[in-house]
Amino acid sequence: METASFTIPLWLDLTAVGLGGVQGALFASGFRGERRLDLLGVAIVGIVMGFGGGAIRDLLLNVQIGAFQNNWYLVTAVVASLIGMLLAGPLQRLNGVIVGLDAIVIGMFGAFGTSKALGLGLPILPAVFVGVAAAVGGGILRDMLMSLPVAIMHVGSLYAVAAAAGCLVLAVLDLFGVPLFIGGIVCVVVTSVIRWLAVVFDLSLPEQRMLYRRKVATETGVLPVIRR
Repeated sequence: METASFTIPLWLDLTAVGLGGVQGALFASGFRGERRLDLLGVAIVGIVMGFGGGAIRDLLLNVQIGAFQNNWYLVTAVVASLIGMLLAGPLQRLNGVIVGLDAIVIGMFGAFGTSKALGLGLPILPAVFVGVAAAVGGGILRDMLMSLPVAIMHVGSLYAVAAAAGCLVLAVLDLFGVPLFIGGIVCVVVTSVIRWLAVVFDLSLPEQRMLYRRKVATETGVLPVIRR
Protein backbone atom coordinates (compact mmCIF):
# COMPACT_ATOMS: atom_id res chain seq x y z
CA MET A 1 0.00 0.00 0.00
CA GLU A 2 2.29 2.72 -1.25
CA THR A 3 1.74 6.42 -1.75
CA ALA A 4 4.03 9.12 -3.02
CA SER A 5 5.77 9.50 0.34
CA PHE A 6 4.13 7.14 2.79
CA THR A 7 3.78 3.37 3.09
CA ILE A 8 1.49 1.58 5.52
CA PRO A 9 3.37 -1.55 6.64
CA LEU A 10 1.42 -4.68 5.73
CA TRP A 11 1.61 -6.12 9.24
CA LEU A 12 0.25 -2.90 10.72
CA ASP A 13 -2.62 -2.70 8.25
CA LEU A 14 -3.45 -6.36 8.91
CA THR A 15 -3.41 -5.63 12.64
CA ALA A 16 -6.09 -2.96 12.14
CA VAL A 17 -8.13 -5.35 9.96
CA GLY A 18 -7.80 -8.08 12.58
CA LEU A 19 -8.81 -5.85 15.49
CA GLY A 20 -11.74 -4.57 13.45
CA GLY A 21 -12.81 -8.14 12.70
CA VAL A 22 -12.66 -9.11 16.37
CA GLN A 23 -14.58 -6.02 17.45
CA GLY A 24 -17.26 -6.55 14.80
CA ALA A 25 -17.73 -10.19 15.76
CA LEU A 26 -17.93 -9.28 19.46
CA PHE A 27 -20.56 -6.66 18.66
CA ALA A 28 -22.64 -9.03 16.52
CA SER A 29 -22.37 -11.91 18.99
CA GLY A 30 -23.93 -9.78 21.70
CA PHE A 31 -27.36 -9.69 20.07
CA ARG A 32 -30.12 -11.95 21.35
CA GLY A 33 -33.73 -12.63 20.41
CA GLU A 34 -34.92 -11.58 16.97
CA ARG A 35 -31.57 -10.03 16.03
CA ARG A 36 -29.54 -13.12 16.94
CA LEU A 37 -27.11 -14.04 14.16
CA ASP A 38 -25.72 -17.41 13.09
CA LEU A 39 -22.00 -18.09 12.69
CA LEU A 40 -21.96 -16.90 9.08
CA GLY A 41 -23.77 -13.67 9.97
CA VAL A 42 -21.33 -12.89 12.76
CA ALA A 43 -18.38 -13.63 10.47
CA ILE A 44 -19.76 -11.33 7.76
CA VAL A 45 -20.16 -8.49 10.25
CA GLY A 46 -16.59 -9.03 11.43
CA ILE A 47 -15.26 -9.00 7.86
CA VAL A 48 -17.18 -5.82 7.06
CA MET A 49 -15.75 -4.14 10.15
CA GLY A 50 -12.26 -5.26 9.21
CA PHE A 51 -12.50 -4.19 5.56
CA GLY A 52 -14.88 -1.23 5.73
CA GLY A 53 -12.62 1.57 6.92
CA GLY A 54 -9.76 0.77 4.57
CA ALA A 55 -12.06 0.28 1.57
CA ILE A 56 -13.80 3.62 2.11
CA ARG A 57 -10.43 5.32 2.54
CA ASP A 58 -9.07 3.94 -0.73
CA LEU A 59 -12.27 4.72 -2.62
CA LEU A 60 -12.14 8.35 -1.48
CA LEU A 61 -8.48 8.58 -2.48
CA ASN A 62 -9.18 6.93 -5.85
CA VAL A 63 -6.51 4.25 -5.39
CA GLN A 64 -6.62 0.48 -5.51
CA ILE A 65 -8.45 -1.04 -2.54
CA GLY A 66 -5.65 -2.53 -0.47
CA ALA A 67 -7.77 -5.35 0.93
CA PHE A 68 -8.19 -6.76 -2.59
CA GLN A 69 -4.47 -6.74 -3.42
CA ASN A 70 -3.33 -9.40 -0.94
CA ASN A 71 -4.75 -12.74 0.20
CA TRP A 72 -3.83 -12.08 3.81
CA TYR A 73 -6.52 -9.43 4.31
CA LEU A 74 -9.42 -11.84 3.87
CA VAL A 75 -7.65 -14.56 5.84
CA THR A 76 -6.97 -12.14 8.69
CA ALA A 77 -10.55 -10.84 8.73
CA VAL A 78 -12.07 -14.34 8.78
CA VAL A 79 -9.72 -15.64 11.50
CA ALA A 80 -10.28 -12.48 13.56
CA SER A 81 -14.05 -12.92 13.28
CA LEU A 82 -13.78 -16.50 14.52
CA ILE A 83 -11.63 -15.33 17.44
CA GLY A 84 -14.22 -12.66 18.21
CA MET A 85 -16.96 -15.28 18.32
CA LEU A 86 -14.92 -17.46 20.68
CA LEU A 87 -14.23 -14.50 22.97
CA ALA A 88 -17.85 -13.29 22.99
CA GLY A 89 -18.80 -15.52 25.91
CA PRO A 90 -15.86 -14.83 28.25
CA LEU A 91 -15.95 -11.09 27.47
CA GLN A 92 -19.74 -10.74 27.71
CA ARG A 93 -19.52 -8.91 31.03
CA LEU A 94 -16.34 -7.00 30.21
CA ASN A 95 -17.89 -4.16 28.25
CA GLY A 96 -14.85 -2.01 28.93
CA VAL A 97 -12.67 -4.35 26.87
CA ILE A 98 -15.01 -4.07 23.89
CA VAL A 99 -15.16 -0.27 24.22
CA GLY A 100 -11.38 -0.06 24.49
CA LEU A 101 -10.91 -2.27 21.43
CA ASP A 102 -13.42 -0.17 19.50
CA ALA A 103 -11.53 3.00 20.43
CA ILE A 104 -8.22 1.57 19.24
CA VAL A 105 -9.75 0.41 15.94
CA ILE A 106 -11.20 3.88 15.32
CA GLY A 107 -7.85 5.48 16.05
CA MET A 108 -5.87 3.14 13.80
CA PHE A 109 -8.13 3.51 10.77
CA GLY A 110 -8.24 7.27 11.31
CA ALA A 111 -4.46 7.44 11.49
CA PHE A 112 -3.99 5.31 8.38
CA GLY A 113 -6.57 7.27 6.39
CA THR A 114 -5.15 10.67 7.28
CA SER A 115 -1.54 9.58 6.78
CA LYS A 116 -2.25 8.09 3.37
CA ALA A 117 -4.17 11.20 2.30
CA LEU A 118 -1.35 13.48 3.43
CA GLY A 119 1.14 11.26 1.65
CA LEU A 120 -0.81 11.72 -1.56
CA GLY A 121 -0.60 15.48 -1.16
CA LEU A 122 -4.11 16.33 0.05
CA PRO A 123 -4.56 19.52 2.10
CA ILE A 124 -5.12 19.21 5.83
CA LEU A 125 -8.91 19.38 5.98
CA PRO A 126 -9.60 16.89 3.15
CA ALA A 127 -6.99 14.57 4.69
CA VAL A 128 -8.73 14.77 8.06
CA PHE A 129 -12.07 14.09 6.36
CA VAL A 130 -10.65 10.95 4.73
CA GLY A 131 -9.30 9.83 8.09
CA VAL A 132 -12.62 10.32 9.86
CA ALA A 133 -14.48 8.54 7.06
CA ALA A 134 -12.08 5.61 7.35
CA ALA A 135 -12.43 5.58 11.14
CA VAL A 136 -16.23 5.47 11.23
CA GLY A 137 -16.83 3.75 7.89
CA GLY A 138 -16.70 0.21 9.23
CA GLY A 139 -19.18 1.04 11.99
CA ILE A 140 -21.57 2.68 9.54
CA LEU A 141 -21.50 -0.35 7.24
CA ARG A 142 -21.98 -2.65 10.24
CA ASP A 143 -25.06 -0.75 11.44
CA MET A 144 -26.55 -0.65 7.96
CA LEU A 145 -25.92 -4.38 7.47
CA MET A 146 -27.64 -5.20 10.75
CA SER A 147 -30.54 -2.77 10.16
CA LEU A 148 -29.56 -0.70 13.19
CA PRO A 149 -29.64 3.10 13.60
CA VAL A 150 -26.30 4.49 12.40
CA ALA A 151 -24.46 5.30 15.64
CA ILE A 152 -22.83 8.56 14.56
CA MET A 153 -26.21 10.03 13.51
CA HIS A 154 -27.75 9.86 16.98
CA VAL A 155 -27.18 11.24 20.46
CA GLY A 156 -24.51 9.26 22.24
CA SER A 157 -20.89 9.16 23.27
CA LEU A 158 -18.39 10.96 21.07
CA TYR A 159 -17.46 8.76 18.11
CA ALA A 160 -16.71 10.68 14.96
CA VAL A 161 -15.61 13.66 17.09
CA ALA A 162 -12.94 11.52 18.76
CA ALA A 163 -11.70 10.38 15.36
CA ALA A 164 -11.70 13.95 14.04
CA ALA A 165 -9.66 15.18 17.01
CA GLY A 166 -7.05 12.47 16.56
CA CYS A 167 -6.83 12.97 12.79
CA LEU A 168 -6.52 16.73 13.17
CA VAL A 169 -3.68 16.33 15.66
CA LEU A 170 -1.89 14.06 13.20
CA ALA A 171 -2.31 16.56 10.36
CA VAL A 172 -1.03 19.44 12.48
CA LEU A 173 1.98 17.42 13.62
CA ASP A 174 2.75 16.62 9.98
CA LEU A 175 2.53 20.33 9.19
CA PHE A 176 5.32 20.93 11.73
CA GLY A 177 7.50 18.20 10.25
CA VAL A 178 6.78 15.40 12.71
CA PRO A 179 7.16 11.97 11.03
CA LEU A 180 3.82 10.41 10.04
CA PHE A 181 4.58 7.26 12.03
CA ILE A 182 4.92 9.23 15.26
CA GLY A 183 1.92 11.38 14.38
CA GLY A 184 -0.07 8.22 13.74
CA ILE A 185 0.73 6.89 17.21
CA VAL A 186 -0.35 10.18 18.76
CA CYS A 187 -3.54 10.06 16.67
CA VAL A 188 -4.43 6.60 17.96
CA VAL A 189 -3.77 7.64 21.56
CA VAL A 190 -5.77 10.88 21.32
CA THR A 191 -8.71 9.19 19.58
CA SER A 192 -8.76 6.25 21.99
CA VAL A 193 -8.60 8.41 25.12
CA ILE A 194 -11.37 10.77 23.98
CA ARG A 195 -13.58 7.88 22.90
CA TRP A 196 -13.01 5.97 26.13
CA LEU A 197 -13.60 8.98 28.37
CA ALA A 198 -16.75 9.85 26.41
CA VAL A 199 -18.17 6.38 27.06
CA VAL A 200 -17.16 6.32 30.73
CA PHE A 201 -18.57 9.78 31.52
CA ASP A 202 -21.47 9.60 29.02
CA LEU A 203 -20.34 12.65 27.07
CA SER A 204 -21.94 13.83 23.85
CA LEU A 205 -21.99 16.96 21.72
CA PRO A 206 -23.24 19.98 23.72
CA GLU A 207 -25.92 20.83 21.15
CA GLN A 208 -27.39 17.35 21.33
CA ARG A 209 -27.27 17.28 25.10
CA MET A 210 -28.95 20.67 25.48
CA LEU A 211 -31.71 19.78 23.04
CA TYR A 212 -32.33 16.52 24.89
CA ARG A 213 -32.46 18.22 28.28
CA ARG A 214 -34.81 20.90 26.96
CA LYS A 215 -37.10 18.20 25.57
CA VAL A 216 -37.14 16.32 28.89
CA ALA A 217 -37.70 19.51 30.86
CA THR A 218 -40.61 20.44 28.63
CA GLU A 219 -42.21 17.02 28.87
CA THR A 220 -41.86 16.86 32.65
CA GLY A 221 -43.17 20.37 33.22
CA VAL A 222 -39.91 21.71 34.64
CA LEU A 223 -39.64 24.10 31.71
CA PRO A 224 -42.88 26.02 31.07
CA VAL A 225 -44.25 25.90 27.55
CA ILE A 226 -45.59 29.23 26.31
CA ARG A 227 -48.61 28.76 24.11
CA ARG A 228 -50.03 31.51 21.96
